[in-house]
Amino acid sequence: MTFRDVTTVATLQLPSSSNYQENLDKLIEVIESSRDSNIIIVPEVYLTAYDYPHMEEAALFSTQAVEMLKEIISEQIVTITVILKDGDEFVNRAIVIHNHQIVHSQDKAKLFKLGDEHRYLKAASKSEIVPFEVDGIKFAILICFELRFKDLWEQIEGADIVLVPARWGLPRKRHLEILSNALAVMNQCFVIVSNSSDSDMASSSAIITPDGIAMRDDSTELIKSTIDMREIRKIRRYIVMK
Repeated sequence: MTFRDVTTVATLQLPSSSNYQENLDKLIEVIESSRDSNIIIVPEVYLTAYDYPHMEEAALFSTQAVEMLKEIISEQIVTITVILKDGDEFVNRAIVIHNHQIVHSQDKAKLFKLGDEHRYLKAASKSEIVPFEVDGIKFAILICFELRFKDLWEQIEGADIVLVPARWGLPRKRHLEILSNALAVMNQCFVIVSNSSDSDMASSSAIITPDGIAMRDDSTELIKSTIDMREIRKIRRYIVMK
């Protein structure tokens, strides 16, 4: 697969079962049935959720699951976040898989204290949050809470597509929608949000254009659209920000 001006993206909007294997089986099923999607993004820690009483088990399962996913993911670009163990501590790591390899990874830097993430996870340096390129497309990743930090928006300027895997709570649903729309307009890029659809989560997964036009549908498990990368070049040419 060679990316040209037009590519197909899919963002998932799935609930997480307490059964890790059920979650993995569902993800594999969706990937297999979405071979026409060049880019797929999965909700934050979808495989295990934040299962704080069982972090060792979650990390072990996630490690094994990533190896399985590497086997089945070839030409697609799939982004997933997982709980992993780093030394004696746990991290929430975003992993991008392409051509059976991990082509980018970064750990969550901004932990959500209201959800007790700081009690169980090690925060990364925000210097890890930088654009990276896969098959000629410049990506960046902001993991959930990181979307709220305006200095990070500046840090990822120049990305063509910003991926936002999230477990964003229902009480702040409108915040997620406003911030992700604004990021697309401010950074003149596509923003792809993949949020959990657990009962206490906001859903609001979206594919958002550089003009801030969002495709959202809380009733579905998958939102798919063809995006035209020429929209980025056009808006950056006519509305010069520097």
